[in-house]
Amino acid sequence: MMITMLKSKIHRVRLTGAELDYEGSIAIDKNLLKAAGIYANEQVHVLNLNTGQRLVTYTIEAAEGSGEICLNGPAARMGQVGDILIIISYCHLPENEVANHHPIIVKVDKNNRPI
Repeated sequence: MMITMLKSKIHRVRLTGAELDYEGSIAIDKNLLKAAGIYANEQVHVLNLNTGQRLVTYTIEAAEGSGEICLNGPAARMGQVGDILIIISYCHLPENEVANHHPIIVKVDKNNRPI
């Protein structure tokens, strides 16, 4: 049996942009993606603490060190600049590996840089 587990979380990032005229996704500073072990084009869940909304999309790399977190396409309607987000990725593990699994939790400073 495969169990869906938290793989990683980027905790309490600040939304820096929302671009409606784009095909979709969330742009995330490449440093944050690396720190969280999230790949470009990987599916993520985005939780907006300000609105209570949750969406599923995929990631694209924003410039390394930029602190950018930008909702694109229809997702741009799901937040306003300054909103606080939690970005979550999941993995599937065989049941016998669950007890040894440790998710990556990335906390950030006020400029969306890993602490």
